[in-house]
Amino acid sequence: MFENDIPKIQNCMTISKFSIMIVVLACINFSACTNPNPENQVVKQNSDSTTSTTSEKRRKVLLFFGNSLTAGYGLESHQSFPSLIQAKLDSLLYDYEVINAGVSGETTATGSNRVSWVVERQPVDVFVLELGANDGLRGVPVEETKKNLGIIIDKVRDVHPDVKIFLAGMMIPPSMGPEYSKAFNSIFFEVAENKKVTLIPFLLDHVAGIDSLNLPDGIHPNVAGQKIVTENIWEILKNEL
Repeated sequence: MFENDIPKIQNCMTISKFSIMIVVLACINFSACTNPNPENQVVKQNSDSTTSTTSEKRRKVLLFFGNSLTAGYGLESHQSFPSLIQAKLDSLLYDYEVINAGVSGETTATGSNRVSWVVERQPVDVFVLELGANDGLRGVPVEETKKNLGIIIDKVRDVHPDVKIFLAGMMIPPSMGPEYSKAFNSIFFEVAENKKVTLIPFLLDHVAGIDSLNLPDGIHPNVAGQKIVTENIWEILKNEL
């Protein structure tokens, strides 16, 4: 479910962490049946600040599009990393509205079918794409996942040509098969390079496989883990806003 500076990241992770992460991937997939957010729900993180149709200047929109990791599975909506990004933007006086468009169980295939419905309904200035984990769990061919990520990016650009796009890198452990894991882990770097989008190297860096930073299911980040994920995103995002 992950990626970017692959050699650097892989050297930082132990085999024991990879063993834990396979359980993590399984739970992400299982959560499709237990997501507290209804399917296709789009959550605005700051409900107090709506865009006025009569104003000449609107707030810019930052949209997170992903699976249960983005949806904030098992947590209150204000504890998810999209909400924490909103709080950070507000504290720094950035005029952005964050939208959480995460759906548990989402794959790159279902995401490619859903994305137009999401981006056609509001302006989008910054788009963060977090998908692929469930593809890895199901053993979806690497080329299919890569193709679907490209389709999603193209569809967003078709509607919003000037949008800034970020791709969240993911990884899967060698227990999925060393050849497949290696190929999967390179997907995100390749897509980011080919589609000219900004890569967030590994969304769950310093969180995956650490019990104290995840919910009892062993995979979804808990409140403390969400804060670290937020910093992983912000470290890349801040340079582009």
